[in-house]
Amino acid sequence: MGEDGVRERIERAWAGLSPAERRIAELLLDRADDDLAAWTTAELAAAAGASKASVSRFVRRLGFGSFAQARTAARSARARGVPTGGLPPSAAGPVALHVEHDTANLARTADALARVDLTACTRLLARARRVLVAGWRNSFPVALHLREQLLQARADVVLAPQPGQTVAEEFTGLGPRDAVVLVAFRRRTPHAAAALRLAHAQGVPCVLFTDPAAGPPPVPVAHRFEVPVEGPGAFDSYAAAMTAAAVLAEGVLAARGAAGRERVNAVSAALGESGELDVR
Repeated sequence: MGEDGVRERIERAWAGLSPAERRIAELLLDRADDDLAAWTTAELAAAAGASKASVSRFVRRLGFGSFAQARTAARSARARGVPTGGLPPSAAGPVALHVEHDTANLARTADALARVDLTACTRLLARARRVLVAGWRNSFPVALHLREQLLQARADVVLAPQPGQTVAEEFTGLGPRDAVVLVAFRRRTPHAAAALRLAHAQGVPCVLFTDPAAGPPPVPVAHRFEVPVEGPGAFDSYAAAMTAAAVLAEGVLAARGAAGRERVNAVSAALGESGELDVR
């Protein structure tokens, strides 16, 4: 919440809290930062066995002007991908909660994909001279997976950044005949915007994978996919992102036609010769 979450603010304020305020604090510590966003003043007071006045004094001791301000800050932190909160209580259990939430995210992804020109995007990636896929932090595994899938359908697909390296060397020499896929889900680093600017300056068409909460990119992109990644608890879920990557890779394979099928067969033959896979 702001620079600090509820836990950090409570720890700093603990010594000055009254017994009623400490009951409120203990309730929140047992639950989560973004639980505060779900409470009303009356609900939090009742759950902690305190008065609404105690709740108001408590949030002021944490440095907020009002309970509404505290709730807004809690929502803002979670929207940025800060891993606060936890799974809500449910008789269905944690697995069912995750499955239900991911199912809803997949439905939202399907709606989003229906609004983009998927054919034009897959054609771009199928015909480009070279495809560079980039991502940082939690976006990197999605970028890696997408690169590996695209590599089944076509050659000259590279991943950036390599461990300990910069992307400048990879971007240098790219041009309008190439393509960049940038995976940039929330808690983005400044590198994502810098990569888009670099590609745009070189005339490279870009495909952007991001979440619905992201603002407009710093430069125009050829295609933008908005995929929800929020999870039911503290952590984001990338089930829908992986599904979107699979849809894109399937489209590229189909767009490659006979060349794509030949590539699949060649990769399979090479794997057989190398013995790198255990097919037992």
